[in-house]
Amino acid sequence: MRAEIISTGTELLLGQIADTNTSFLAGQLAMLGIDLYFASSVGDNFDRLSGVLRLAWQRSELILTTGGLGPTQGDITREAISGLLGESMEVDPTLRETLARFFAERGLEMTPNNLKQATLIPSATPIPNPRGTAPGWWVEKEGRIIIAMPGPPAEMQFMWQNEVAPRLQRRAGAIIVSRTLKTFGLSESKVDELLAHLLSSANPTLATYARQDGIHLRVTAKAERIEEAQAMISSHEAAVRAIVGDYIWGVNEETLENVVGQMLVERGLSLAVAESFTGGSLIHTLARIPENQHFFRGGLLTTSDEAKVALGLTRGGADTAETAAAMASLVRRKMKASIGIGIEGYAETVDNNIIARVFIAIAGPKSRKPLVQSYSGRLTQVVGRIAYQALFELKKFLA
Repeated sequence: MRAEIISTGTELLLGQIADTNTSFLAGQLAMLGIDLYFASSVGDNFDRLSGVLRLAWQRSELILTTGGLGPTQGDITREAISGLLGESMEVDPTLRETLARFFAERGLEMTPNNLKQATLIPSATPIPNPRGTAPGWWVEKEGRIIIAMPGPPAEMQFMWQNEVAPRLQRRAGAIIVSRTLKTFGLSESKVDELLAHLLSSANPTLATYARQDGIHLRVTAKAERIEEAQAMISSHEAAVRAIVGDYIWGVNEETLENVVGQMLVERGLSLAVAESFTGGSLIHTLARIPENQHFFRGGLLTTSDEAKVALGLTRGGADTAETAAAMASLVRRKMKASIGIGIEGYAETVDNNIIARVFIAIAGPKSRKPLVQSYSGRLTQVVGRIAYQALFELKKFLA
């Protein structure tokens, strides 16, 4: 089955919002074993949207649209689909009653233009949307399917997971199972080199994704029975771990900060952080962990040499590994923590590229030599990656 995604909304073309719907649906289609051939964005213009739909109808068996299901004049997805199929829209009594109840329960006025959200064409059946006023459309005609879903990601994703995906899964006739292994410390090119023979496998498949917290490896298997798919996943995962197991820090929805936090709790240890140069990136990452009070004593952010001296360092300046080590020991002592992390660094421009040189030190019962790491790229990206570098080093420290 050839699939196509059409995202509607002039705000997408103006760059006012990012099109996260397409990336979400692309990943979901892959998990269902459905091939995505085309994806496009089109503004709130009837002629242009109609043209994109006509082209999609000619080349794809499954067409997914997001957006354009609201009550305003700019919401034209229903009208464009109706025009494409030559069918008239009529208000459905059941949908009208559901919509009226939605507004009444919330004490809101239902204006006449809301009625367009209760319309259907003969080839369409409604897709429930308990999170909004706009039901989706499931349209089938001439061996093709058009699925129209709302634009707000929360509404679209809920509708997809609970209504659309299960129906498509039954049509696909196969079970798709995925498991994501999360690594840190290897470049995407190195992962590609090490796992080349596994990446070429057709079923199960192995795909790599570069993220701020490392390289994610998604293993996906397709089979008639879930037990068979899970066995394929386990076998492929074992092969991956045999090669890059030392770099794997978590799976699926796990986050590096939560993994490390759990390790600290299990060992009865506490952590404190002193940061310079990074703007408190690691402190912020740790602070947002639920129940961090069980292991995180807090952090010190120093943005000047004077601040470092005021906190107790014998001298400021000298953005070096020694300074990072002194900061780690200082914050450990002042906050009475089991482990202290100190981060120091500086940035310089080399051939019009920003190079960040960073020093990460860990002080604890078994202190270690500070890590020295160089990064290049936009500083906002670099400092976020430094936080995960420090967490990964801490995970190895605790192992």
